Amino acid sequence: MTTTLTNTTWDELEVGMEAEVRRVCRADDFFVFANITGNMNPKHFPRFKEVEGAPLTEPVAPAMWVATLISSALGNKLPGPGTLYKSHCMNFYERAFAGDELIIKVKLVEKLEGKIARFSCRVDTVDGKKLADGSADVFAPTSKMDYNVDDIPGLIVQRHVHFDKLLAEAEPLPPMRTAVVAPETEDSLLGALLGYDHTLIEPILIGNAAKIRAAAEKIGRDISAFEIHDEPSNKLAAGLGVKFVNEGRAGALMKGNLHTDTLLSEVVKREGGLRIGRRLSHVFVMDVPGLTHLLLISDAAINIAPDLETKVDITQNAIDLAHTLGMSEPKVGILSAVETVNPRIPSTLDAAALSKMAERGQIKGALVDGPLAMDNAINIEAARTKGIRSLVAGQAEILIAPNMESANMLAKELTFIAHAEAGGIVIGAKCPVILTSRADDDKSRLVSCAVAALYAARKKLD
Repeated sequence: MTTTLTNTTWDELEVGMEAEVRRVCRADDFFVFANITGNMNPKHFPRFKEVEGAPLTEPVAPAMWVATLISSALGNKLPGPGTLYKSHCMNFYERAFAGDELIIKVKLVEKLEGKIARFSCRVDTVDGKKLADGSADVFAPTSKMDYNVDDIPGLIVQRHVHFDKLLAEAEPLPPMRTAVVAPETEDSLLGALLGYDHTLIEPILIGNAAKIRAAAEKIGRDISAFEIHDEPSNKLAAGLGVKFVNEGRAGALMKGNLHTDTLLSEVVKREGGLRIGRRLSHVFVMDVPGLTHLLLISDAAINIAPDLETKVDITQNAIDLAHTLGMSEPKVGILSAVETVNPRIPSTLDAAALSKMAERGQIKGALVDGPLAMDNAINIEAARTKGIRSLVAGQAEILIAPNMESANMLAKELTFIAHAEAGGIVIGAKCPVILTSRADDDKSRLVSCAVAALYAARKKLD
């Protein structure tokens, strides 16, 4: 729907004319204001505490941000497009907070020489709290003008509130004893220590002890209090980590500086491994700016070209993880290049079969639909345009890709182009397996540990 703004020219203006706009305060507005002005006052940001131990409070709207809302009434409503400021004077009384709905009113009180219009201005909350008042002098437009507001580009604030929530949920859990295999470089050791620093994991370091200590020295960390098992062979170190899980000495595995195949080959061994009768799969848990929910993507790391039977396990694994992250009935979109079944595109046949299997109870705990293309899986307008009627289309929370290549590309595109944060684990074994990458930032490493901790803790309650 196109929105066009029109103006009221100087000749059309009459004293007593009024205009009003409404605006809901959002924390994202305050982040945008901070970046524009350089005002980094922490009272305007979420999660600010007055003193350590005090409860969190809603962020306070910057007073000057409140004042700028007057310009929305003057520039959009009265006089409208073409208006330019001469002066603005405001007085401030009460404070607005994120979540408040504001009413912004302007009234023409005088027409001055030089085609200057003087307006009284006022900002209140919808419940009657007076926030600010004052006056503004503007140069009124002298000719008719209109403007299509759809021509203005939008903004997405790069925040990761969903990951913040996961970290907060994992914080009260006891640290999970985690066998960290071959943390023999600075980055691989840092990942484990970061989880330890945030009380998410209790690392058991397994690998070449000399290299582990050298890595610790390079990053300036004392690891003398940690349990260290000297095993220079990556394969044997991985086997030792699996053994610790089987013996109950560890509740998770974490990949250090070794190939994923080396670690997982020990996990999937028929004798002494961690198999539970289901195929292993990796699930990316992603916090994408602009999405109102977490997005899970599978499988981007293990199953290269999964057949239908493997896709059943991949889908069920992702659903199980979603349950432990608080999604009671996640919406699963089975992806393909198109949203219609086409015998020449095998992934559409698999998608249709998976949907029917979920309908028959062979895949449990979720709403499953496919085939869906990426656009109509996550965008409700795209789904409506294509005439797709589904409880999943346009609002998928889990995306199952046709193969590892497409899943990996999708996850990396979201990370490096859409500025998403990504954590993830391997599930389908007796314990979660944390796969970290050298490209992961601190938050991704932390969230992978948090997801593993939440998954392990909540599976115990099942």
